[in-house]
Amino acid sequence: MFRIKEVISPTFIEALALVAVIVTMISVSIVKFKSVPHMPILFSILLLMCYGLLKKVSYRKLERGLVEGAGAGMSAVFLFFFIGILISSWMMSGTIPSLIYAGFNLITPSFFFAIVFVVTSIVGISIGSSLTTVATVGVAFIGMATVLDLSMAITAGAIVSGAFFGDKMSPLSDTTNLASSIVGVDLFEHIRNMGWTTIPAFVLSLIFFGVLSPSVSLTETDKISFFKEGLLQTGMIHWYTVIPLIVLFILTIMKVPALMTLAVSSFSAVVISYFHQRTSASEVLDILFSGYVSSTGIADIDALLSGGGMQSMLFTVGLVLLALSMGGLLFTLGIVQCLLGKIESLLRKVSSVIAASALTAIGINVLIGEQYLSILLTGQAFQSQYEKVGLAGKNLSRVMEDAGTVVNPLVPWSVCGIFITGVLGVSTVEYLPFAFFCLLSPILTVLFGFTGKTLTYLTDEKVKG
Repeated sequence: MFRIKEVISPTFIEALALVAVIVTMISVSIVKFKSVPHMPILFSILLLMCYGLLKKVSYRKLERGLVEGAGAGMSAVFLFFFIGILISSWMMSGTIPSLIYAGFNLITPSFFFAIVFVVTSIVGISIGSSLTTVATVGVAFIGMATVLDLSMAITAGAIVSGAFFGDKMSPLSDTTNLASSIVGVDLFEHIRNMGWTTIPAFVLSLIFFGVLSPSVSLTETDKISFFKEGLLQTGMIHWYTVIPLIVLFILTIMKVPALMTLAVSSFSAVVISYFHQRTSASEVLDILFSGYVSSTGIADIDALLSGGGMQSMLFTVGLVLLALSMGGLLFTLGIVQCLLGKIESLLRKVSSVIAASALTAIGINVLIGEQYLSILLTGQAFQSQYEKVGLAGKNLSRVMEDAGTVVNPLVPWSVCGIFITGVLGVSTVEYLPFAFFCLLSPILTVLFGFTGKTLTYLTDEKVKG
């Protein structure tokens, strides 16, 4: 899609006005009217097509721009389907329940905030969903903090930091898969490269939460015991359920393509599931498509252990295809090229390109409040700029996550910000100063951009190849 040639050259005022209208339309729809982003994006596509027709661009050329834009996301679409299958198979096999159970065993009387951060990180990586983590184990930790009379703001900051660390680094996460797919980077190569900024941010956050943790006696363990007992009741907590995870790690180290890695790990999970539950072939196929449904009768446990399946990915797939189609039109009509051309002179250094892309991702989060669009639009706009300064695509995918995915919960009117405030009962403004991981990630990615450390250049990749 990033090779799409413009068919017209709009004026800067026209390009700026169109982008302003689109941003306003999307942000008002999402923030004020609580709309899913699909509808305003669809209306934006219609607006761009009307503009193109007024400029005497043939409908066939506009349609070609739509198709070429959407075509750039087909690899992501297939990857998303296999992610859905992997999640449901890991739920069914007991892999995810066992990982969560192991996380709860880490709870100790000392370093409460640090432990909350670590456990939510483990759960986030296990299920690949920050919001599900916040809505389940996050609520349990808030309850414990209330009983122990600890800071709700710091507890919420630890929960949000851990949940979004897990979301960002999990191969099950849709945002992680989206960021890697948009710029054509292998999923596990993308995750490894994020480690350069993510691990320092994790360690610093852990230190901060450790320092802030008071010396208290953790007597209120009922909520944790409740979760652990509920997980044991599923009958899926066994040592052998981690085999699908080991398979995933081994194939990743062997640099097997992500799609094949996910498929093999999913197959191993289905096989493992037969050790503790006799599911028929038809039921397995239904679970892989519709998702696993936990039926323990315990609402919190069922919410944590239900999900996945190809069907669960349709929302994201639809959003990706619509956003990329809109991007295809923006390129076809020369709008992106026109705007970038105005700041071309400022984007000749590696540091300025990284800083500009990070600020764009943050700006989209602030203006629109949607992390998917933050990733998609930043990737669309800056891939060619990264190539011009000789940077490999995985640098851009890292920036998209460092300044896009984890920034969304820091915006009070964003999708994540509103959800987290509603679930935890702590306002975004209150927990923002303590969401250390989310604050450190964009700072470190820009800092490394200016120092040149941890960056990969196209020439380096050619040498490896």
